[in-house]
Formats: sequence, C-alpha cells, structure tokens
Amino acid sequence: MRAPSIDGLFVSFSLAIIVPTLNEAGNVRPLLARLDAALRGIAFEVIFVDDDSSDGTPEIIRQAALERADVRCLRRIGRRGLASACIEGMLATSAPCLAVMDGDLQHDETLLRRMYDTLIARPEVDVVVGSRFVDGASVGGLPAGRARLSRIGNAVTRALLRAEVSDPLSGFFALRRELLDEVAHALSGQGFKILLDILASSRRRLAVVELPLEFRERHSGQSKLDLLVALEFAMLLADKTLGRIVPVRFVMFVLVGLFGVIVHLAFLAAALQAGGLPFYWAQALATWSAMTVNFSLNNKLTYRDRQLRGGAFAKGLLSFWLACTIGAVINLRIAELIYEQGALWPIAGALGAVVGSVWNYGIASTFTWGRAPRPAHA
Repeated sequence: MRAPSIDGLFVSFSLAIIVPTLNEAGNVRPLLARLDAALRGIAFEVIFVDDDSSDGTPEIIRQAALERADVRCLRRIGRRGLASACIEGMLATSAPCLAVMDGDLQHDETLLRRMYDTLIARPEVDVVVGSRFVDGASVGGLPAGRARLSRIGNAVTRALLRAEVSDPLSGFFALRRELLDEVAHALSGQGFKILLDILASSRRRLAVVELPLEFRERHSGQSKLDLLVALEFAMLLADKTLGRIVPVRFVMFVLVGLFGVIVHLAFLAAALQAGGLPFYWAQALATWSAMTVNFSLNNKLTYRDRQLRGGAFAKGLLSFWLACTIGAVINLRIAELIYEQGALWPIAGALGAVVGSVWNYGIASTFTWGRAPRPAHA
C-alpha cells in the first residue's frame, strides 16, 4: 500500500524492502508491480541501493520515485558489494520491520506477507528466512552447480552461528529493526551473504523462523556469481572467525604481498639472466613490477568494494608506489636498528617486514583506497 501524502507529510512505513541492484533495468518495474499485488494493505517502502549501474537502472528507479512516495534510490559511486549495500539500505529507513530481497525476481515476493505477519504476530522471533532447503522449498530456478555449492556453504557456515537455520546463505529474509541496531557495528559488510553476516554478528542466540521458498528463474539481466564472489564468501567466514584478532583485509593484503615476492624474484631472474641487466637496474625493475602487480591484485581482490577505475586507477597506482617505497625504507631502517641491538638476523628481518607491511596497509587503506566517493541519494 502506498503511503499517501497529506499536506506534504507521509504516513510512516511499517515495512521497508531493501533491494540491492547492479544492472537490473529490466526488473525494476515488474518487481514494483509484483510487490504492490503481494502487499496490499501493508504500508511498505522499497529502497533500491544501486551500485552505479551502467544500464540505466538508477534512472528507472528515480522515475518511479517521482511517481510514488514509497520508492527511493540510494546510488553508490566508487564502491560495490551486496552486503554493504543492504546495510546502507536498512540503515536509511526508520521502518520497524526490514526485508532484503534480490532485484532479479528470483525471490517469491508473495512470501513477504508471511514474513511480515510472522514478525508482527510473534514478538520473540528475530529473523524470518526464505529457505531453499526446508520441506516444501524448491531450487528449480537455481542451476545444479550453484545448488550444490549453496548446500556445501550452508553446512560450513552453520558451525559459526548462534541460531538454528538450514539456509544461512539465503538472500531473502526479514528482521526486526532492533536486531539490526544490535549488530550494526559488528557487521563486516563483506561479500554477498548479508544474512550470514547478521546471524554470525549476534552475541545471543537468535530465534529464526524459516519459510519454504520456491526459487524462480531470473527474469532479466545476468547473474553476478563469479569466482571473486566465492573469495568474498571466504573472507566473510574468516572475518567472523579471526576478524576480532587481525583484520581480514590486512591478512589478504599480506597474502598479496607474499605473492608479490614471487613476482619480484621471477622478474629479477628474467632481467638478470635473459635481459643481461646489471643487478641494480634488474632489482629496480623487479621491485617496480612487483609493486604494480600487488596494486592490481589488491584493487581486484582486497579492495574489491572500493575498486579504482580509469583515472582513479592511475592516481591510486602512483600513491601505492609511493607508499610502498616509503614502507621499504622503513622496513630496512627498522631491521637495521633491531639487528644492531644484537637480535638474530631472521628476527630483525621479520620485524622490519611486519612494520613495513603495517605501514603499507595503513597508507594504502587511508589514501589509495580510502577516498571512495560517498553515495548519492535520490
């Protein structure tokens, strides 16, 4: 039910539906029509959080928002990620009940009423999940390979949770506003599995109700699942198990750095043996090559949600070169000072490397990838 306008004031919404989008232009209007049919009598709003789609999705949403007061568009510039988009969308509303669903029409919108009614009728329930793996559910619209991966992922993640749930990787669920406020500061925002993030961030055992979901075929557009999504899932699991000790992004940064050592040695060998360069110039070329590869991998993996493109990529590369050059100097100086104090060379070298890595990570996070533009709101 649309919230009517009275002298410029709008009736408050009791349900907010958060829909993260990336190139879903063909699905916006059909989704709104289906929500209108499924939620008659409920004062709901739809908040689309768009990661700067290139197919006209934000323009279509804004046009819909001009026609009706229950549609909003949060357009994010300079960063991507379904989980972080959902978090921003949920924090942008004051509705007491929040729902998250995909924008590709694979989720059965008629289930939203049952989710909402469950939260209203049963105050003890924290979350209602549209599950693909309970009795009566169907994964007919999910390819067999993805269905198997989902089952494996669910089995792995259930060990982390303080809740009994068969499908913690579902992207279709509803929760109370109080739960969001309770876990907001603990959410990592990593990857695509926001429900898992919420469930694993709670310090208490949550009451979860699962409703059977019939997973449908995609209506329009293309699936966003790729190998990097699997990596983000692994990073989310690591964050929920180790993140309170060492930031997972830092661990990823260090792993990329270790790969950079291999790249460095490979380029050094090639420059010395095949190129016939003097060691000084071969070392300089290898160092430059390793830093460039490290930057590209960090941009694609470690900071995927803040990925730099175009001119920002070139500026980021320059700042990364500078940060790593200073980090190398710090590394050498710290190692030298520790060695001169009588420490064994492996200890001195390792401590120097740790300090240099922390410097590189801090500077890169703050200056190279830390200046992502704020999202534009419509």
